[in-house]
Amino acid sequence: MTYNKAVKPHIDSKLTDYSDAMSNNNERQAFAALEDAHVIGQHSTYYHCLIHYKMLRHGLLNKDWRAVFGQVIRIVGAATKTAIGLVPKGNTGGTDISPFKRLPINAENQAILDKINHAQS
Repeated sequence: MTYNKAVKPHIDSKLTDYSDAMSNNNERQAFAALEDAHVIGQHSTYYHCLIHYKMLRHGLLNKDWRAVFGQVIRIVGAATKTAIGLVPKGNTGGTDISPFKRLPINAENQAILDKINHAQS
């Protein structure tokens, strides 16, 4: 099974969590779902770019121009660097941290990544 196939249901779940939280006007919970999706999908160029695009749209909805600009830069980086493995493990993808900083992965996301890796074996 390819990484994209293995990761898809987990990304879809996080994007549903994002939509649900936005419907409930819980922006922090919504963005946290995007951050989780970023950690889970950052080894796929497609999903890495998709999540940064979703973060860019979130910034536009909130008129957060700093976040919009930062996500444009991150989309370019994701499109050009993911395929060659230049992704900082655990990075949550938001503009509040460096795009180069490695971060610890929480237990829930690590369990998902373990499932994805197992599905690829």
